Amino acid sequence: MSHAYIDSFLEYLVVERSVAENTISAYENDLKSFFEWMEEKGKDIGGIGKSDLTDFSSSLKSRKLKSTSISRRLSAVRQFYRFLLEEGGIKKDPTREMVTPKRGKYLPQVLSTDEVDRLLAAPDVSTPMGTRDKAMIELLYATGLRVSELVGLKMHMLNLSVGYLICRGKGGKERLVPIGESAIRWLKEYITVVRPAVVRKSSDVLFCSNRGAAMTRQNFWYMIRRYAYEAGIMKSISPHVLRHSFATHLLAGGADLRSVQMMLGHSDISTTQIYTHINAARLKQIHERYHPRG
Repeated sequence: MSHAYIDSFLEYLVVERSVAENTISAYENDLKSFFEWMEEKGKDIGGIGKSDLTDFSSSLKSRKLKSTSISRRLSAVRQFYRFLLEEGGIKKDPTREMVTPKRGKYLPQVLSTDEVDRLLAAPDVSTPMGTRDKAMIELLYATGLRVSELVGLKMHMLNLSVGYLICRGKGGKERLVPIGESAIRWLKEYITVVRPAVVRKSSDVLFCSNRGAAMTRQNFWYMIRRYAYEAGIMKSISPHVLRHSFATHLLAGGADLRSVQMMLGHSDISTTQIYTHINAARLKQIHERYHPRG
């Protein structure tokens, strides 16, 4: 019965709230973890109280999970119980008085401009797939797209003559994102020379594999880590690192926070403000170097 409730909850998130597929998977895993813990304790969803939730939170801390991971799991449990209360599955919500741990200040990994240059220079553009890879990495750094947004791009979403693309982000929301000259140049090269030779007939997908199928998030993840290794970048890198670097470098160059928020597709500006913490260290160095009392 409990797992049937999970299925109903996940269906509710998809149908009623249009929650992204990645978030659905995370919620499902978090709730399964919660149910495993309940089974170990001999509990069921109707018999959970405040003290039980405190014990569950303590069990997560004992596993050395990050505060962000703990907060996400407790949030999944809270939303699940609210759903059960609305559906009549329980009579009282035990999470109403649940205390969520404060999230630690997480500063995302970013690349320096030199490291970005080395990464962008890594693909062998004398080959068709190298040209495709170059165009993808250039576009990712030029726009700050999420990797899911990048591989989900369609040809009709581009307007290279004006220099922008239309991106469909979380919850199906669309936003307009400008593209820089370098990315436009490599996109044109890929679209005119490489894509026609590999894309499947009538397909509108922008980036495709050498077999004509749409590129996947996993393929791009593997590709960018390989190029980072070839470029001698020792940092742990993922496609999201380029998104972080895009935002950080824009703010360091003088862009205003609201514009960066719009380009990233953040619904809340507080999410974008994390990048101002990264620049704080640089500002301190400038102050110490140039201020008379620094």
